[in-house]
Amino acid sequence: MGWLVLLHGVHGRSTRANHTSVRLLKPLLMVATASYFVPLVSPLLASDTLSLDLPSTVNTQLTSLIAAIVALLVFRRVTIYPGARAFGFILPAFSTTFGVAAAALLVSRISYSGSMLLAGYLASVGVTFLLGYFNQHAEPTRMYYVPAGKTGIVNDAPDVDWVRMIEPVVPDDPHAAIVVDLRSSHSPEWERMLAQAALAGIPVYHTKQLRESLTGRVQIEHLSENSFGSLLPALGYRGVKRTIDIVASIVLLPILILPLIVVALLVRASSPGPILFRQRRMGYRGIPFDMIKFRTMVEQATTIDDAAARHSAMTRDGDDRVTDIGRFLRRSRIDELPQIINILRGEMSWIGPRPEAVTLSTWYESELPFYAYRHIVRPGITGWAQVNQGHVAGLDDVHVKLHYDFYYIKFFSSWLDLLIALRTVGIMVTGFGAK
Repeated sequence: MGWLVLLHGVHGRSTRANHTSVRLLKPLLMVATASYFVPLVSPLLASDTLSLDLPSTVNTQLTSLIAAIVALLVFRRVTIYPGARAFGFILPAFSTTFGVAAAALLVSRISYSGSMLLAGYLASVGVTFLLGYFNQHAEPTRMYYVPAGKTGIVNDAPDVDWVRMIEPVVPDDPHAAIVVDLRSSHSPEWERMLAQAALAGIPVYHTKQLRESLTGRVQIEHLSENSFGSLLPALGYRGVKRTIDIVASIVLLPILILPLIVVALLVRASSPGPILFRQRRMGYRGIPFDMIKFRTMVEQATTIDDAAARHSAMTRDGDDRVTDIGRFLRRSRIDELPQIINILRGEMSWIGPRPEAVTLSTWYESELPFYAYRHIVRPGITGWAQVNQGHVAGLDDVHVKLHYDFYYIKFFSSWLDLLIALRTVGIMVTGFGAK
């Protein structure tokens, strides 16, 4: 099957790349047109004499066009990841780029029209929402699967219209895509059909890779290049990410200092005990460190027994140890903000697998294969598992969480970090996964 995998890899990538380019061209043209021409009508809707000036009109149109295109590209890039609800990222993407554009115009003292820029923003957002609405109400994706080998993906992705292939015949469907376990043994007839489908431009997906794409989880079966790829995450981005962590922490610390003092006083008044909670957590490369956060529970007696220590380290539903102010801090994730100190020390990152208590981590490592591999990147205040699964403690749930962590490590990139950051903002409002 090696030749088939190679054929699928080369032809599948080029086919998907061309298909993605065609799909992106139409919305790109529509959003660009709206952002460039709609601002021209804003002088008719508002008494803005500056908008009638030719230089300011041109400056505003070009700025609106660039901001809209960048926003759409960012929006399309972050929504390719599983679990990314498209509608939830339209406003953040366009608000960010148009906000940066407005700030740049203001700082550079270039003449521009505020009403025209606002019109471009509203037009771009409106067109993108309409495109998303019609795309959401389109027919579900149809995929044909070969009923041999591992076919668990059919149950893992119920939103897909799955069609079971009865015989080795290329589907007569212009929108067909075939899913097959390429590691399983197939008869010559099935192999011939898969090759013909790939040559005809029909995507042929391996179940393992497609399962990762649809669920956002990676299952490591063996520590080998054939099952996971390189065992090291993107080394080039690791240095950039560390720089971003330090700069963001230095910038945010002076801004947050007063709110943190207020929270500290509320924690002090909520119940007897220290303001900050320190716990030994398993960190980067398996090196333990003391993680800092605001105390959200009543102070507990120190336990020596391993089982009791694991039980104490777990936060359960409706845990009566959580204080009133602690519930709010946990729901809003404000209790995690003191970990900026851990970030500056190099023990943590803003985004990464959530560090576990040493007692829990040791237990998980003894029960779950490859658990220690999650320590290959710095742990984070928020992460891919947190925005998809929320808080977990049971061994089965931790196993699923591990698959999310592996996905983050495999696709370790600035785009995935941006998606996690955007989703974390929404989670801070809804309190998803808080305990």
